[in-house]
Order: sequence, then structure tokens, then C-alpha cells
Amino acid sequence: MTWHYSLPGTTFADAFISDEETNSSTSWVVLRVKTIDSTMASHSPKRMRLHDESSVSHNSASSITCTESPLTTDMTIMVQTKKIMDGVNTKIQTIKNIDQPMATLKSYIVDIISKMNQIDKDNRRKATIGIFGQSGHGKSSLINAILGEEDLLPPGSLGACTAVVTQVEANLDDSNYTAEIELYSKEEWDKMLQLLFRVLSDDSDDRDDEMFESAKEKIAAVYGEDADNKKIEELKKDEKFAEISNFLSNSEKIISKRERSDFASELACFIQYSVASPGGWYWPLVKSVKIKIPNCDELLKHIVLLDLPGTGDCNKTREDLWKSKLRECSSVWIVSDINRAITDKDPWGILKHSIQDLGPGGECKNISFICTKTDDINPGAYMRSSRLTKDEIENKDQTAVCILHRNKTTKESVKKKIESLNPGTKKLMEKISIEVFTVSSKSFFKQNSNLEPTETEIPKLQEVLKSINRTINQEMARGYVSDAKGVLSLIQIFSPNTNEDTVETKAKVHDELANNLKNALTELDRQFEIMYENLDRCLSEGVQNSVRLCLATAQKELIKPDNIDNRGYHNTLKALCKNKGHYWSKNWCMILDLNECLATHMQESINEEFNQIFPVNEKTEESLQKHLDNVSIIQSDNKYSRSAMLYHIQNFIKTRENKLKVSLGRKVINKKKEIYSSIATTIQEKMGTGYEKAAKIKGKDTLKKMQKVLSDTIESLKDDMFNDAKTEFLERFNMLKLKIKNDFESEMKSSMEPFNLHTGKTTLLDVSREIEEIERVAK
Repeated sequence: MTWHYSLPGTTFADAFISDEETNSSTSWVVLRVKTIDSTMASHSPKRMRLHDESSVSHNSASSITCTESPLTTDMTIMVQTKKIMDGVNTKIQTIKNIDQPMATLKSYIVDIISKMNQIDKDNRRKATIGIFGQSGHGKSSLINAILGEEDLLPPGSLGACTAVVTQVEANLDDSNYTAEIELYSKEEWDKMLQLLFRVLSDDSDDRDDEMFESAKEKIAAVYGEDADNKKIEELKKDEKFAEISNFLSNSEKIISKRERSDFASELACFIQYSVASPGGWYWPLVKSVKIKIPNCDELLKHIVLLDLPGTGDCNKTREDLWKSKLRECSSVWIVSDINRAITDKDPWGILKHSIQDLGPGGECKNISFICTKTDDINPGAYMRSSRLTKDEIENKDQTAVCILHRNKTTKESVKKKIESLNPGTKKLMEKISIEVFTVSSKSFFKQNSNLEPTETEIPKLQEVLKSINRTINQEMARGYVSDAKGVLSLIQIFSPNTNEDTVETKAKVHDELANNLKNALTELDRQFEIMYENLDRCLSEGVQNSVRLCLATAQKELIKPDNIDNRGYHNTLKALCKNKGHYWSKNWCMILDLNECLATHMQESINEEFNQIFPVNEKTEESLQKHLDNVSIIQSDNKYSRSAMLYHIQNFIKTRENKLKVSLGRKVINKKKEIYSSIATTIQEKMGTGYEKAAKIKGKDTLKKMQKVLSDTIESLKDDMFNDAKTEFLERFNMLKLKIKNDFESEMKSSMEPFNLHTGKTTLLDVSREIEEIERVAK
């Protein structure tokens, strides 16, 4: 793992966003580290005050204010380049009286320009920051402070509804506060309600008390007090039941308000719950909530803040959604009250049990531990417990000294805690950047606070978001300019001023490129075979280890753990079996997953090789992305400098290759998640019969009987189960190979086709002036 400590004015985000700056075939590019005034483009009075005081710096040498936003500069480049390309597009479309081959070329060029202009709307994948944390630990206040929206999300709104996935992003369409609420259909809710009442009807000694209380809470939240005491037939006769059925006739609810207070009031019933006032709270009916905030482009234009609550729920759909969202996260914020950051099991349980889905099974590059409520302190008590001396507090703000002292010691303690994690977890975190923040949302908004705004560390988190946005804008600008240059080169090949070369020359170049493509595909195939053989070897070792160790591991970790009170564990184990081997215990704040447990030895055997092929943070010499970057149908730059036409052919092909490699890189990331998770998925499928059998056991010695069924199932299946998991893994890897090769071949053949057109004397535009304009704009 990599620790980063930021100097005043520098950003953590600058440190973790890395790839070769000049390689446009990668999906991330380096943003040169600059010192930025963290209060730029601020909205709240508090942050404006900080901007006014920025000249009084703790380290003036490292506090240089950037006078022009890189975000603005990059967008200006894109706008100006787009204006040039729109002019070219208009001219192209007005060309008349051309032969059929040239008409085909004209359509091809117009199509490329049209797709270029769709990038921001359709093809831009946003960076996702997953936010973990229990209700009451300050997640809502943290987001409010970062966005400068003090009363947007009420305390407890994120995480209060334990299973609703909530995301926050920028509203790029208008100036309203908007929420897009996805609801269950009437049919889906009816099935869930039947399940909830079945849970409530269980009066046996071995019922699952957590699921029982959860079912009561949901029914009361929606239908009101004592609704959980009724039979479902009685409930269906109530007016409230008919009202809810009608409410679910639309699968989506949209809230859009100009005023923040109006928006927050109407949204509350979908993301909050009050036990003291049951009825009319709709969160059990909600699949997900997307909140869009106006006027925060600099912070969230290319970012989604995703609340990932616990999955302690009897709804498999929500758990699958949770898993898929987790794997999308490029960054994770683990939020915890500073008073419980070290002792609370929740954040550490989340880290331990989610690291597979964040690392090799996901795309997480950074994990931030955010300790909240730093201003919640008793100075006198803290001074005694920490043994602060009089010299340390003399002539200083006592409260501020205590807060900052605790912030420093907490950061050190969190770092030590991470260093003491088990070797397996630490190994998976080796390439992930780690940072610790100590924040106070309340003090950030408070005018007469004991802390300066910078000491709340909210500006530092704002700068993390700004830096990610700047980087994506820079990437978009470079990609757009590169595409534009490529299109202009294609047009220029057929311009009146580039006609010294014959049709035969173009055809010869086409044949040469076709031969190079064949060689490139052969090389790709060779590299895939090497990767396949290495994975096969590691998986074979994993199968052997799994067959030998899986039963003992499963019994020790989950089936018969030594540190568990057997009096209540039968409920947990039964819930796990009902949910196909997966269960999140609310009381333990940890994930229990027998499928992942059984997959452990195979994963351990392949992790090192898998991370070489599919690294999260940077390319390795063995990585698939590195091999893709090295493949090209342009074999020699010097060969194509002999004439203007050959130069433009080279430029066009290179830009198409680079664009394709970015697209393939995204596909590789998505497919590698499926490949890695296929081990646990195959195990879950094979264990299905055993789970069903164990879940049906009741009466005396339920725990022992379930333990025996699970143990016997593992023992009887282990040879075939792990070999099948290996086969499925390698088949998915082969499918990725075929997808990459087919896409590369198809796109390159399409890009080469214009050079095989027999156009005779017909020409297009001379765009040499436009090429010069773009060079000047992008300089």
C-alpha cells in the first residue's frame, strides 16, 4: 500500500492519478502537481473568508494561487476545437457532385465527427467514490460541507435506510435540486411483503431475530404503527395498502425543486425514517436514489459520490446491487466518528471483507479513512487523558490545540492499525494509495469556530474532487483534439493539395497496413497465450490447495468458528444458507460469505499473477494494457514522412488506434471483474443444493445438523467444484481475448478502408488552415 502526505496547498489526488502523460491510449493521464488555493470557486461565506485570508499561509512558499483554472482552460480548448470541427462538418456536408466512393468517404467522416460530439453525453464514464459508514457518523454532514450545502442532506439520511444505495452527482441540465428515485414495481413489492410477513410469522426458537426486527421496521415504516401486528390479509383491506399499490404504479419518482429547503423536505420520506412517527416513510420501497446538485460542476461534474450502506437485508436484489456498485468504485471513503475510528469494528470489517471486490475484483485506486466530528471534544478531559503540558497550550486556543493534537494522534493510530492488518489483506492493498483525513463539517460552516477552515480539512477533500475533475477534463480535451486532428488528416489525404500520390499508392499503403494488422493480431494472440498459460498454472495450484484445505478453512472461518456463541449462531448460519452463502450481520458489522471463503485458496494462488495482468494503479510489463499499447499497425514513423499524404495516413491511423485502445482498456477493466468474481460465483452455484437443504433444517440440534450438511456438501463437491471454477475462469479469459482481437481487427479494418477507395480525380476539402488552427488552440 502507498501512504501519501500532502503539503499545504498540494493535493492527494495529484499523487494517485498516474499514467504516462503523453500516452493518449490510456484512460488516465498525469496532472502535473501544482499548488492550488483550495478555496477557488467557493460558494459559502466561510470559504470566501478563507480565500480572503489566503495570503496568511502557514507555508507561503508552497501556497501559490493558480490564476487560471485548468478545468476552464481544457473546456476552452474543447469548445474552440469543436467550433472548428463544426465548421468542417458543415463544409463537408455541402459538397455535391462527387462519385460514389467519395460519397462513402464523406458519410464516414460525418459519422466520426457526430460520434466525437456525443462523448460528453453518452460515453464519458464518471469516477465513482464509494462512501462507507454507519448512520450517525457524519456522512451526510460531510457531503453537505464538501458541497457547501449546509442543510441539503439531513443528519442520518445516508445509512439510516440500511439497504438503499444513494448517489450524489452534479446537475448538468438546469439549476434545480433533483432526485431520481427508482422504486420497486408493485409485483416486486408484493413478493417482498409476502416474505416479510413469513419472517414475522416465524415463532420458532431458532428464528432470526435480526431479520424479524428488520421486517417489523419496514412494514411499520410504510404502513404505520401496529401494521406489523396484522395479518397480510387484514393489511390489504386498509386504505394505506391501496395507496401504496397506486404509488408503485410508476417505477420512478422525480423530485425537482428550485429551493434547497423544499427539495430536502420532499426527499426526506424516501431516505429517512423515524421510529417515533411510523407510517409514510417510503425507503423500503426504494431501490436507489440519485441526487443531482446544481452549481457544483467544479466538484462533481465527472464524479459520483456513492453511499454504500450495509446489506443486512433479506432482499437478494439489493445485495447484488451493492456488490456491483462496490466494484465500480475507483476510490473509497471510509467514514467513522473520530472517537470510534480505531475501536469501531465497522470500518475495519468493511475493509477486510470488501478488499477483494475493491482490488483484484474491482478498480479501486485509493482508500481514504475519514474521521469525522473532530470538534466534538471536551478540552479539559482530553488534556488530562493525553497529558498535554502547559507549554503546549499556553497563549493558544485550548480547544483548537486539543482538536489538532487528537487529529494528529488519530492519523498515526489509523496508520498503525492498517499496518497491523493480516498479511492477506495488506497484500491486496499494496498498490492502493491510502490517506487519512480528520474533518469537522460543523466547524467548516461555523463563522466563529475554534478551527480555521483549512484545519477542518474539508478544503482538502474539495481539492481531491477538483483534481479528479481537472484530470478528466484534461483527458477529454486531449482525446477530443487528437480525434479532431485524425479526422482532419483523413480529409487532407483526399484534398486538392495532397494529390501527388496515385490511387495505386493508397492501395499499396492499404495492403501494407492490412499485413501489419495481421502481424499485430498474431502478436496479441501470442501474448494472450502466455498470460493464459501463467493463469492456468496458478489456477491448477489453487485447485490443489483448495481441495486439500477448503473444508478446514470453511469450518474454522464460518461453519464452526471457535469464537462464536453457539446459542445464537444457528440463526446466522441459517440466514447465510437462505441467502446462498452470503450474509451481512448488522450486530457484527461484517460480511459473512462462505462462497468467498471457499474461493480463498484459489484467489490467493492467482492474485499475484492476476494483478500483473490486470493492475489497478499502474501498468506492468506483463499487463494486458501494456501489450495493447505496444501493438500498432504503424510499424515505422520514418516510412511515413516521405510525403504529405503518407504523413496524414499515419496520423489518422494513430489517432484511431489510440482511441480504440482507450475503449478496449475500459472493456478490459469491466471484464476482469467478471473473470475474478467467477470463482466465487461458480462455487455459489455448485453449493446451491447444500444451502437449500441446510436452510430447511429445524428443531433440535439445528446448528449441528446444518454444520454437517454444509461440511458434507463441501467434501462431496470439492474436486469437481474447484476444477469447474478453474474452467469457467479460463473460458471467460478466452472470451476476453476474442473480444479484444475482434474489436481491434474490426475497427482497424474500418479505419483502413478509405485508402482502398478508387476515387479517381475526385477530391474533398483542403483543411490545412483548420489543422494549423487546432495546433494553435491546443498548444
